[in-house]
Amino acid sequence: MVSYMNIIDIIAKKRDGKELDTEEIKYFISEYTNNKIEDYQASALIMAIYINGMSYREIKDLTMEMAYSGDVLDLSELGPNVVDKHSTGGVGDKVTIILAPLIASLGIPVAKMSGRGLGYTGGTADKMEAIPGYNTGLSESEFINSVKKIGVSLITQTLNLAPADKKIYALRDTIACTESIPLIASSIMSKKIASGANKIVLDVTCGFGAFMKNLADAKELSKTMIEIGKLAKRETICVITNMNQPLGYAVGNSLEVIEAIEFLKGNMPDDVKDVVLELGAYMVKLAGKGEDIEENKKILLENIKNGKAYTKFLELVQNQGGDIEYVKNTEKFEKPKIIKEVLANKEGYVQEINAEEIGKLSGNLGAGRKNKDDKIDLSVGLVLNSKIGDFVKPGDRIATIYANSLEKAEEAEKDLLNIYVIGTEKILEDTIIDIIK
Repeated sequence: MVSYMNIIDIIAKKRDGKELDTEEIKYFISEYTNNKIEDYQASALIMAIYINGMSYREIKDLTMEMAYSGDVLDLSELGPNVVDKHSTGGVGDKVTIILAPLIASLGIPVAKMSGRGLGYTGGTADKMEAIPGYNTGLSESEFINSVKKIGVSLITQTLNLAPADKKIYALRDTIACTESIPLIASSIMSKKIASGANKIVLDVTCGFGAFMKNLADAKELSKTMIEIGKLAKRETICVITNMNQPLGYAVGNSLEVIEAIEFLKGNMPDDVKDVVLELGAYMVKLAGKGEDIEENKKILLENIKNGKAYTKFLELVQNQGGDIEYVKNTEKFEKPKIIKEVLANKEGYVQEINAEEIGKLSGNLGAGRKNKDDKIDLSVGLVLNSKIGDFVKPGDRIATIYANSLEKAEEAEKDLLNIYVIGTEKILEDTIIDIIK
């Protein structure tokens, strides 16, 4: 480490719109991770980055320093190509629960670490814990041994991965610097690199319920992450998907697990099917198991139809201590006290279901966290019985509320009738918006 460096000079340099060199970025990440730089100084630098941006080289250096600021998993014993999938976040996103066993059923190892939710709904780890007994807290050796044994493991991020990112992420939230493409890209990619993947497929969501509200920003974020991937020698592909309305019908933890199980049994909502097959086909390609995307989709569909993906999910749940009887019979999942139908009050086509508002509504019912220590109610949430493009008449069921509070259920009903926009014109939206390579 260069002894004469100091954080004040680094802040001033970025404040003036100049590029930071590799050593300066290394110094900042190392000293901040080790609590030798104060939060107020880190905040000043982050704000300067937010205002003045970063070059691709700077973003790559920032990413790699954050990735190597803590533990880095070595998954090379699982094979030459370890493919990871990550979503930039959305509402009703149960894709990982479906994709992990589906990809593993093709003989491609899946070592997946997923976060817990903070905000709208639970994360993938929270959702899997809706299955009684399922253990997301495996050690590194247990995690790798599980993948060797059955080809798949799905755990939470219990290890000390990218601690610099955790600190910077928390700080960005408190100083209104969340919406910065260099900072978002480096945050996502540092976690993926620390997780041990050498091939990465990213689901970049776009729309009301996504971090990127418009296509231009979604494309810019995608291109930035792909450039980081190239510079870091990690092949990366981005699939931009529509998050104007929630994905699938279910929003809420156990409700989404049930929908994922039904999907693996062959009952596939069209939008979820589109996302699963597109991401899955590129995962198969990056794993070196098939160059033709459309052929890869057929192979994936075949393993749903022949039951291999569902069988692999049973293996995954059983191997990590979960009660497979809940998978075999989803009626066993705990139901909340109140199940309330919401009926349309006008005739027409569903034109809009703002995913962000649905996410907040589900969170208010107890399906998400406002603070990281909050306890999630795994049984509550919503099922959207009508989606964009569906025709409804007064009295038709448009949604079902699952709640443990009558007051919250009644409040949710009023909100839903405002969130559902019904009009005379039929609107259809594509689920897959673009592929960025």
